[in-house]
Amino acid sequence: MKKQLSKILFFLLLISYVSSCDSVKRVAENEHLLINNTVLVNNKKVNTETINNLLYQKPNRKIANIPLRLYIYNLARNNKDSLFEVWLDKSPKRRARLTKRLSQKQLDRLKNSSIGFNNWLRKTGEAPVIIDEEKTQKSVKRLQDYYINNGWFDVKTTFDVKKDEDKRASIKYQVKTGEVFIIDSISEKVKSPVVDSLYQNIKRAALIKANEQYRTTNFEKERSRISSELRNSGVYHFNQDYITFEIDTVGTNKKVNVGIQIQNRAIKTQDSIRREPFKIFKIKDVKIITDYTFENRKKPFQDSIFYNGYKLYSYNKIHYRPEALTDAIFVNPGSVFKDLDRTRTYRHLSELRTFEYPDIKYDTVANSDDELITTIKLTPLKKFSLGFSGDVSQSDIQTFGFSLNPSLQIRNVFRGAEILEVSAIGSIGASKDKNKLESEPFFDINEIGVDLKLTIPRLFSPFNTEKIIPKYMSPSTRMSIATTSQTNIGLDKQTFSGTFNYNWYPNKKVSNKLDLFNAQYVRNLNVNNYFDVYQNSFSSLNQIAKDINYIDSDDDLDISDETDAFLDYALNPVTPSEISDSQLAIINSIDERKDRLTEDNLILSSSFSFINDERTNLFDDDFSIFRFKLELAGNLLANTSKLLGLKKNSDNRYEIFNVAYSQYIKTEFDYIKHWDLGKKNVLAMRSFLGIAIPYGNSTSIPFSKSFFGGGPNDNRAWTAYSLGPGSSKSINEFNEANLKIALNIEQRFNIFEKLNGAIFLDTGNIWNVLDNVEDDNATFSDFDSLKDIAVGSGFGLRYDFSFFVFRFDIGFKTYDPFYQEKNRWFNDYNFANAVYNIGINYPF
Repeated sequence: MKKQLSKILFFLLLISYVSSCDSVKRVAENEHLLINNTVLVNNKKVNTETINNLLYQKPNRKIANIPLRLYIYNLARNNKDSLFEVWLDKSPKRRARLTKRLSQKQLDRLKNSSIGFNNWLRKTGEAPVIIDEEKTQKSVKRLQDYYINNGWFDVKTTFDVKKDEDKRASIKYQVKTGEVFIIDSISEKVKSPVVDSLYQNIKRAALIKANEQYRTTNFEKERSRISSELRNSGVYHFNQDYITFEIDTVGTNKKVNVGIQIQNRAIKTQDSIRREPFKIFKIKDVKIITDYTFENRKKPFQDSIFYNGYKLYSYNKIHYRPEALTDAIFVNPGSVFKDLDRTRTYRHLSELRTFEYPDIKYDTVANSDDELITTIKLTPLKKFSLGFSGDVSQSDIQTFGFSLNPSLQIRNVFRGAEILEVSAIGSIGASKDKNKLESEPFFDINEIGVDLKLTIPRLFSPFNTEKIIPKYMSPSTRMSIATTSQTNIGLDKQTFSGTFNYNWYPNKKVSNKLDLFNAQYVRNLNVNNYFDVYQNSFSSLNQIAKDINYIDSDDDLDISDETDAFLDYALNPVTPSEISDSQLAIINSIDERKDRLTEDNLILSSSFSFINDERTNLFDDDFSIFRFKLELAGNLLANTSKLLGLKKNSDNRYEIFNVAYSQYIKTEFDYIKHWDLGKKNVLAMRSFLGIAIPYGNSTSIPFSKSFFGGGPNDNRAWTAYSLGPGSSKSINEFNEANLKIALNIEQRFNIFEKLNGAIFLDTGNIWNVLDNVEDDNATFSDFDSLKDIAVGSGFGLRYDFSFFVFRFDIGFKTYDPFYQEKNRWFNDYNFANAVYNIGINYPF
């Protein structure tokens, strides 16, 4: 063992030495490779991303302290074209032999492939960073400007280059900041009386404040803030150029006196510029052209409507109800000009998905110095849009299958900018486990379905909701009806669903969704196929039948006659003597789950969802997201059942249309937080808590509303549905329960270019609580049950394709509650028992 360790150590040292020599392979004799930057601020080392990003030159990027991409670059050969010719002539007979065997075209192809690989090495690699004094001087200037812009006006910056004999060098930057300057007095001088009056009202929210450190960015933001406030208060001609700041530091003892000046409006004439006080502008007219095209621009209008002060025009007949358009327009006749109104109008008209991007233009009114005319040009999209997609697939239940998904989108259905979407699915497949009938067709799996969805760009309600949810929140109503039918898939389900919901967005970060009702009906057509689908349950039941000699050891229970007969036999009020208590518990569990998964489901629920997303853009790596959902099901049906005096069935449940409806309350909390650690390092965390409690007409939660653990977006050390409940050793293919706790932490880092890595720790589990499950190992009874939280850890790779991220993760079972009272740590912590996950985009 010692000899092997010595060999490994020697091998690593050899690689390190060779790599060390190789790093300066492409560095000329009079050049030096930059290996390190050090920034000392007041003699203290600073290594923040902000400071490092100020430097023009940085050492070659390293992985595990090895400049891998530099080595790849150094593998490329210079003058590969001429080197290939030298190689051909190196052996006297090589060129003649290859020319005889290959055509000139093939020889050129061989040459180009060699050159292509060489170019790939250069492109994938990273050229050595050679110290450039001019760039170093620029870095010094950047450092100096940075500290000046943050209040250190007396800063002094120098640098020192330490060159080694092995063509390597380091740069040390010295920054002496001196004392920071603090803002002292703030004065303002505003020329226009109107602007002065407005400024006095908004200066309380100023970003420049006395007794705070001077920062140039605050002055830039304050200019933008003042300009925005004034333009949203009617000052049409105002812009940031009218705002200037005077900075006085002479004889102030490290204090900054700030003078804010806002000039009068500049009006250019033919040969001079005159200044006049700003005025508040109002909107005189709002003109809406409903069918504008460039070709129609000079034609006369054929139709017009005057509605609530708005003027609607069309080159043909107007095909929209006036309120449908004016509800999306925030520029109101008679109102004061506001930039915000135009921004909101752009957004809401785009959200209608009925027009191309609108054109909104303001013009001053002739013979008036404080009025504007607004012209909004709308170019309609085509009324009908057709879509068509297809898919070829292979899965665990079919050898081959394909599906077609046609769709139709109809705009402005009821002349109110509504959108009706009709989509369908039709698929067929060949199952892997065909029936033994000779007449069985090759394509014995099929699924058909249709989905109708209507979107109304306002709240569809008999009540006026403008005061509760104003139109700037982009309220909309969605109604949908869908149905699907499956054959030879699972239990051959027929599903019907219908939804009616409201959506609105109080601001850019917050979104709300209210499902007034969500109806789902699931009918199982092939209940006898249950044990064919859930083979684990069948295997357990079949083995018990053999163990008690109910059937011969060489036989199997027939599905489904003998399986059902055996269940009836075992669950007789008087338990057969040959069945033990442990066997009876397993049989009871199988029977309960069979009854639950084969029963038809009727769910009528209402829910509210809230999302607060703090992301500023797609590239933001420092943000948080909070999601909350509350769902109530079955209350309306329960009250209706009582009012109608319906009788309960043998299971003490009310039925509607011969189906026992579900009644429960369900809530979910989901919080995601990302911390940007700099240098493309991100720490991501997700926490989740969900619980669904059955009551009234239900003693359990429908399978579709339950929680599960494991999978590529949850605890990655377990496959989906394989974790839990609790520490129970479930025999089910799909484990689910009605309580879930999860916490995931992931450190993401860049390897090079678009390839990223991650290490992660996933914790959590699912449990049954307040339902009809009696297994103590599967039930959350008190805080002691938290010892059954599973822990998985691992690592992964991600490749960023810009429009999506391809993800590969390996999860290891670190703490496994399935071992119950035994040691639970690191029992299966190896690659043989690891779970390999492939996913698209990040898990959270």
